[in-house]
Amino acid sequence: MEGVLKKIKIQTGVVKRIAKEKTMYEQEAVTIRQQIEDMKTSGKDEYDIKKRIEVLEESEMMGPDCNSRLKVAIEKLTGLVEENEELKNQEVYKVAKNLLVEVIN
Repeated sequence: MEGVLKKIKIQTGVVKRIAKEKTMYEQEAVTIRQQIEDMKTSGKDEYDIKKRIEVLEESEMMGPDCNSRLKVAIEKLTGLVEENEELKNQEVYKVAKNLLVEVIN
């Protein structure tokens, strides 16, 4: 039982980390887009704008990567939770179940 709880706790952490990472990349992309617009309106050097666009593209490329990693992590955690419903009174189980509801919605 302890081994299963540890696996659930670890996988819960993985899902949290990847979900946070995904959110950060999305926020970063929004910020960089705004910076690019500001640079264009203030007449900044084209080279600087081009480099900022490259940074934006890198951030946007991370979105699909995070989505695929998050999907796999959610599937693993869902499997662990479904296979071990007898642990439903354990705090680790409840945290994992709540996280799944939060991330899936």
